Amino acid sequence: MTMRNLPKANVPVHPGVKSHVGEVAAKRWNPDIRAAASSSDSERTISVLDVIGADMWGDGITAKRIAGALRAMGDGPVTVNINSPGGDFFEGLAIYNLLREHNGEVTVHVLGMAASAASVIAMAGDQILMARASFLMIHNTWVLAAGDRHAFREVADWLEPFDAAAVSIYAARTGIDEKKLGAMLDKETWIGGDAAVEQGFADDLLNSDQIDASPSNSAGAGHAALKKLDMLLANGVRATKSERRELLAAAKGGKSGAAPTGKSGAAVSDWAQSALDKLKTL
Repeated sequence: MTMRNLPKANVPVHPGVKSHVGEVAAKRWNPDIRAAASSSDSERTISVLDVIGADMWGDGITAKRIAGALRAMGDGPVTVNINSPGGDFFEGLAIYNLLREHNGEVTVHVLGMAASAASVIAMAGDQILMARASFLMIHNTWVLAAGDRHAFREVADWLEPFDAAAVSIYAARTGIDEKKLGAMLDKETWIGGDAAVEQGFADDLLNSDQIDASPSNSAGAGHAALKKLDMLLANGVRATKSERRELLAAAKGGKSGAAPTGKSGAAVSDWAQSALDKLKTL
């Protein structure tokens, strides 16, 4: 980093453990929110507009991809646009470390949501700017684990340092007492743009004309809907009838354009209907 003396996060691996996107974040995330018209220095911009970690399509934001982007850019200033519900917390810590160690100024723009692992990534910026209507969400690490009672006790003990690492990162950024931050993580805290600036999680607000929240083209909207369905199914989230209809309509919109990763338009709709039918049984 060029301006911030931020703590490095250790990222050990534990077999059989998978990070989990919180239900509230999964439902509130709007994948249509992105940066407005690209700027003249767009080649030095990294977009974190997806779930953290690879999904079933091989998409998603991974440390490997961020490392590749930073290598291609070389030293110098970088802008990171974030709109993510979180995901793999350990992947998020690795991305945070990459940005923290980048030889150049890092400017973070929170366009819509920086939840969970994405909020940790945001803290790596020398300057953090948030949309007024955007949110940070901080909470204790959520994982899916399997095993007997001894395994679960081991996982609980293993997770504790990660929560402490997140508290340490937020504290270094904000100056807020670590005990207070720990309590904020315990209850899952949502922090809007104005409050984030006031509390030190961000430096200033973005101009409203820097945010585009309009739906993307039909193919892109279909892909986004399918990705959100995948996230909901992966997390066992219940969806209302109106939410299912809205997602299905967006997925069917992909029929007229390019379909996601090798799927024809008809196959996309069939998959979406199957996914929605499965949601009804959750």
